[in-house]
Amino acid sequence: MQLHKQGIKVNHKVVMRLMKEENLTCKVRAKKYKSYRGQEGKIAKNILNRNFKASKPNEKWATDVTEFALCNEKIYLSPIIDLYNGEIISYKISKRPILKQVLDMVEDATRKIKETKGIILHSDQGWQYQNRRYQELLKEKGIIQSMSRKGNCLDNAVIENFFGLLKSELFYLKKFKSVENFIKELKSYIKYYNTKRIKIKLKGLSPVEYRTKSQLVA
Repeated sequence: MQLHKQGIKVNHKVVMRLMKEENLTCKVRAKKYKSYRGQEGKIAKNILNRNFKASKPNEKWATDVTEFALCNEKIYLSPIIDLYNGEIISYKISKRPILKQVLDMVEDATRKIKETKGIILHSDQGWQYQNRRYQELLKEKGIIQSMSRKGNCLDNAVIENFFGLLKSELFYLKKFKSVENFIKELKSYIKYYNTKRIKIKLKGLSPVEYRTKSQLVA
């Protein structure tokens, strides 16, 4: 699809033959998650309820924190993803899983998106999202909090899929000289993912291209 986008027409059988000659394989990420009907959160209900489709940008967001272990250290990434086009709206990187990381992520998102009233922000039942300061910040911004059922990662499948993609295309494929080097590469990947990485379900466009095109049509 990327070749087609660049105006290069190649039969898929030719691509397969060339890959075989060069001993290249296409890595497919294994599905690691199993469905489990957990308990409803006590802080906020599961408003999203696995309805990951959004009719417009900034209608439904999802967030979570993922960990990277390298160079005898740990790095934590906390992003917000727009369910409309899979775009990373905001993210924060930290060497510790602290509340400030999540609060700063929300503040950053609301600086970029001026009108946030009515946006659904979905998360799991992590301690950060049960914190009073986090809940108050969402209320202040007019954001509706939604939480997965306990122990059910499929309730937040979109952000989990992004983490899987990020790790398979960056973290597991490259060697990093230092934590600082990894953070630099991580930021570059997120920019690439938003602006260059095409998706079939987005009609061969990147998240930013898809959003821009949809807004022009509207």
